[in-house]
Amino acid sequence: MYQRTISRRAALTSALGIGAVALGATACGSGGSDGGEAGSSPAGGTSATGTSAAGPGASSAAGTASSSTAASNTAASSAAAPTRVFGAEWDHHIRTFMAWPASDAIWGGDLPSVQADIANLARVISGYEHVVLLARPDQQDTAQNAVGSGVEVIPIPVDDLWIRDTAPVFVQDSGKTAGVNFHFNGWGNKQQHVLDAGVAAAIIQKYQIPGIDSGMVAEGGALETDGKGTLMATESSLVNDNRNPGKSRQQIEDLLKTALGVTKVIWFTGVKGQDITDAHVDCLARFAASGAVLLDKAFPGLPPDVWSRASDQARSVLATATDAAGKKLQVVDLPQPDPDQITGKGDAFVSSYANYFVANGAVIMPKFGDADADDQAKSILAEHFPGRRVVPVAIDAIAAGGGGIHCATHDMPGAR
Repeated sequence: MYQRTISRRAALTSALGIGAVALGATACGSGGSDGGEAGSSPAGGTSATGTSAAGPGASSAAGTASSSTAASNTAASSAAAPTRVFGAEWDHHIRTFMAWPASDAIWGGDLPSVQADIANLARVISGYEHVVLLARPDQQDTAQNAVGSGVEVIPIPVDDLWIRDTAPVFVQDSGKTAGVNFHFNGWGNKQQHVLDAGVAAAIIQKYQIPGIDSGMVAEGGALETDGKGTLMATESSLVNDNRNPGKSRQQIEDLLKTALGVTKVIWFTGVKGQDITDAHVDCLARFAASGAVLLDKAFPGLPPDVWSRASDQARSVLATATDAAGKKLQVVDLPQPDPDQITGKGDAFVSSYANYFVANGAVIMPKFGDADADDQAKSILAEHFPGRRVVPVAIDAIAAGGGGIHCATHDMPGAR
């Protein structure tokens, strides 16, 4: 069987000594090993599921690059601003960032295939909006030749392609775009990403936008919003000592509300320790422009595992949850492909259609090679993103590394 030498997942499985995992991932970088903590209570003794709308607090967060007191004070100083908005992905983008995978140590002999996937994805998205590709200065020309003249390549040093997690999370603060720095630490120090740790600050500096210190550690793929004050997240990827040691769920929620301006957080349990992201929400549940929540669902007939149980747990939360306006949520299944029909391979392969990307005028979705499932996902996305073209893109090399299209992109909002 095809197996990556050192992927995002391989770094974790090697460290933990866990075995290979099956296809059919719910979380980015995840597969079907049945030894995770889905359904268990999170760190700090908080309840395992539910929603909360408590106000922001002033607690500091451990594990950030700055001092905890300074981070807390920075976040608290802007907490009262009612005009801070974490917009929906279907709002207009002024540009979308991507990153040129650079590390032979991470990808080994698969690096050329991954770079080819990234180049193709960048070209596709550039047909709908401006794409800015970050690349190491000594790889800038190579990257530019690969993506063509329709994509802007800028010299910002990176380790890998996962810019959803490394770039700042953009908000509108008093009507101006600002970047929230969540202090990327290699998904809880599972991999060393010295260059990627500086990407958020580098983007903030280059585009001369205000920076907001979140006072905590997180990744963009751990945060999903409807743009109207509601946030979805997994406890496993945030209430975790490998990011935010000693912080309770409530303390982390307070910091998220302060930094992002959201007023309601819907928490799913997620899965700890079975993929490098600790079960990011952006492969599990996504808001759609229609107002629905699209929920990843395992292919019928597969035996239950920690990922299918995580999806079931999320469904149970969503069944009674309301958004920030108090409205009940419509849940729509987004079924995975048949693992025997997909063209991609590898223990870390992510086969979740939920990891789509909403571009200006389009939805870019993964194409896995199961024609029936690909067509079904395309139809579901078209229904819930009316007025947008749904564009399937093959990403087998990216998906084999434990991520997807959403993981490899990061939109920056801006006026038309």
